[in-house]
Amino acid sequence: MRRSVSPTSSIFWPLSLIPLGLGVFLLVLAPLLAWYVEPRAKRTPIDTDVTTVFTGPGSYFDTDAVKERRDQRLTITRRVLGDVHDSDRTGRAVWDVSTTVDTPRTLPLRDPRRAFQWKTERWVTDRRTNAPVHCCGESPGAFQGDAYLKFPFDVKKRTYRWWDSTLGDTVPLRFAGTAKIQGYEGYRFTGTVRPTRTGTRQVPGQLVGRGKQGQVQAEEWYANTGIELVADRRTGRIIFAGISPKVTLRAPGGNRDRVTLLRGEGLEFTPATQRGQVKLARDDNRRLKLVGETAPLAAGIAGAVLTVAGAVLMVRGRRARVSDTARSDEASVAGGGEFVTPVSSRGERGSEN
Repeated sequence: MRRSVSPTSSIFWPLSLIPLGLGVFLLVLAPLLAWYVEPRAKRTPIDTDVTTVFTGPGSYFDTDAVKERRDQRLTITRRVLGDVHDSDRTGRAVWDVSTTVDTPRTLPLRDPRRAFQWKTERWVTDRRTNAPVHCCGESPGAFQGDAYLKFPFDVKKRTYRWWDSTLGDTVPLRFAGTAKIQGYEGYRFTGTVRPTRTGTRQVPGQLVGRGKQGQVQAEEWYANTGIELVADRRTGRIIFAGISPKVTLRAPGGNRDRVTLLRGEGLEFTPATQRGQVKLARDDNRRLKLVGETAPLAAGIAGAVLTVAGAVLMVRGRRARVSDTARSDEASVAGGGEFVTPVSSRGERGSEN
């Protein structure tokens, strides 16, 4: 006879395949997100458009009045604009950087061409390691080090080589503990630049104590008595920066400063810049944490639950099918006895007659 299967057992089998298949998929997805997707998400952005502002007390040399202006409010504005076209073409992070130094006289003009100082650079880095890449018209060509406008991803408690554009060389920045900026904690790094000759410029000899000479090639010296950077640990984004630069002139072969061209005493990110950098760091962290931690954990837990649920449904379905088969066999045997007609002895004798 045909065996019948109960509706319950027939439902368990297909239902068990859905959570089982989904659970296995999520279990495979979890490590894939953590070990494959998240590391590839750690890439320096190419569409960046960020402006940071330093401000603080200082002094500068007024060329019109031919004297040093002290107790002034100095402002350094740096805009970083990503070159998306060249970045897509090369696979690198290509950033154009514009830096202006303004005095109280030039700041209201809001024109980099009329600023006290204006410098443009083009920085190219590896998007994964943050290492400098020499291509795409980078400037300066000697650009090197570990940290520039940002630190590498996953900042360590070690010394980094920070590129100082004014010095034209790297400066070792040593780990100095943690610091909270706008309530957000990061790794703090500090360093200094000893007075270093960085070049020459032609000036009247009288300006540097050589009055008997007309024009001389005065030596330009640079120092920075206090560099402090606070970086986000996961992304390397700088959420606070403080510098104390000093640029002076000395007579050729001289051993003391004659003119102070620029001096900043604790120039640091404005509160607005700090808030902006912290917000960007939080957003970047949230995305990386979602891909590298939250999503893999959720996928792993959900995958395990669904896999167990699917397996349980499959086992129950299998047991139900076995039970239904056994009951069907018993029913067939019992029902078969009712249809057997016994041959009576009377009938047999009648046929003989």
